[in-house]
Amino acid sequence: MTHSFLQFDGIEKSFFGVSVLRGISFTVERGQVLGLVGENGAGKSTLMNILGGVLRAEAGTMRLNGNVFKPKNPADAMRHGIAFIHQELNLFANLSVAENLFINDFPQRRWAGFSVIDRRTMRKKASALLATLELDFSPDTIVENLAPGERQMIEIAKALSAAAQIIIFDEPTTSLTARETAKLFALIERLRTAGIAMIYISHALSEVMQLCDRVVVLRDGVVVGTGAKTDFTIDQMITLMVGRKLNQLFPVRTAQPSAEIALAVRDLSQPGIVKDISFTLHKGEVLGVSGLMGSGRTELGRILFGLDPFSQGEIVIHGEKLSAASARQNIQQRINHGLAFLTEDRRTEGLMMEASIADNIALAALPSFLSTGTMIDRTRLQTALTNIAETVQLRSANMQQQRVKQLSGGNQQKAVLAKWLLTAPQIFILDEPTRGIDVGAKYEIYRLINELAERGASVLLISSEIEELIGMCDRLLVMRQGEITDCIGREDFAQERILRGALQTSVPQR
Repeated sequence: MTHSFLQFDGIEKSFFGVSVLRGISFTVERGQVLGLVGENGAGKSTLMNILGGVLRAEAGTMRLNGNVFKPKNPADAMRHGIAFIHQELNLFANLSVAENLFINDFPQRRWAGFSVIDRRTMRKKASALLATLELDFSPDTIVENLAPGERQMIEIAKALSAAAQIIIFDEPTTSLTARETAKLFALIERLRTAGIAMIYISHALSEVMQLCDRVVVLRDGVVVGTGAKTDFTIDQMITLMVGRKLNQLFPVRTAQPSAEIALAVRDLSQPGIVKDISFTLHKGEVLGVSGLMGSGRTELGRILFGLDPFSQGEIVIHGEKLSAASARQNIQQRINHGLAFLTEDRRTEGLMMEASIADNIALAALPSFLSTGTMIDRTRLQTALTNIAETVQLRSANMQQQRVKQLSGGNQQKAVLAKWLLTAPQIFILDEPTRGIDVGAKYEIYRLINELAERGASVLLISSEIEELIGMCDRLLVMRQGEITDCIGREDFAQERILRGALQTSVPQR
């Protein structure tokens, strides 16, 4: 009797009485790359956490190589050859490559009657693994000195050291350059040839079409499509994912920016980071910031919000120049002036992952809900939380009890937006607001950005996606090596011009 290598049969799972997986069934074969796609909240992460031993299914059966598979915990799943390459890599940045590779099972030797780490053997095995993946850095390299793509390769090497039979990739190219992505794809091809099964989760549907042999589409915890990749087009996958056709990815803007200046930046500089940055942001305007990695986009946003210092220049909000102060005073000063900053890394900098959804959303606005002294008006706060969650269309089972880490990526991003919306800001700095989320959730965030602008708020939209900037912005700044190289009006938007500004220096009039 023949059987599939990995089989899901009728998998069910609920949280707080809300069903998130309903009768999930599909198979994965050896040497196959299966694309798992769906909107945020469709159930992809929950299903993979069941496979990886983080969660237990409430009904249904998993089979691995024909045998019933019920991992007790992640370590048990790992012993059975399941490796999970998370979007947020699980590496110790202060340790060496070799130490990270063998952190779960250090080679040991006896010395003076004690077991000690056999560093010579560890280094030798690590060198062999790196050679297998065609990585040319030393096993003694400290991980924090590696590029994001190199760190991801270390995660894959770690999986191979544990004799992984199935590797799960969760949004693996989110933080990678084009060159790093190409190296990852080449490695996936070699792993496929070696007979390793892979599950590839990505919102970049073009990657799914390029890499995968088969595709499974989830929507609301149900398999709504499965088959060979040749059975699908990208448009068909999107329609299955969202349950409707998205004829227009970017909502139509109906309002125009006003002449009133909300934010003025003049000759802003910080050695080695940004140089002579000058621009204005108008009331009701969506102003984009484009540039390649290392161009200073994110650093500019951090300086504007007071997270990082600047050595010269000035920042003026609604005609008032912000004073120099400590980092903590800077941030509070900017919040008081109506600034909000949605950071690039929502999990590390934007959210308290172990806290509830409600506590996360309320955090920045708590002072405005004080009734007397230090007492919080819980009734008024609860009403505000409910209203703001409806505004951003945040889907959760119970905001008071559910931890924010249990939300999908798109709903986590909405929680960050809701947190800042509760402070009633007038200026939003949004750094990669749609990174790692699906097309449906992207549209909802685009709709929110448009609504903010139409109400008179000002938005500085920092993004690495040129199509997103062209679709959403009124004007566009292009950065290269910490300088603004071009300022483009909507009527002149063109990918070629944006890329030219990102690749060569040409300081414009602003």
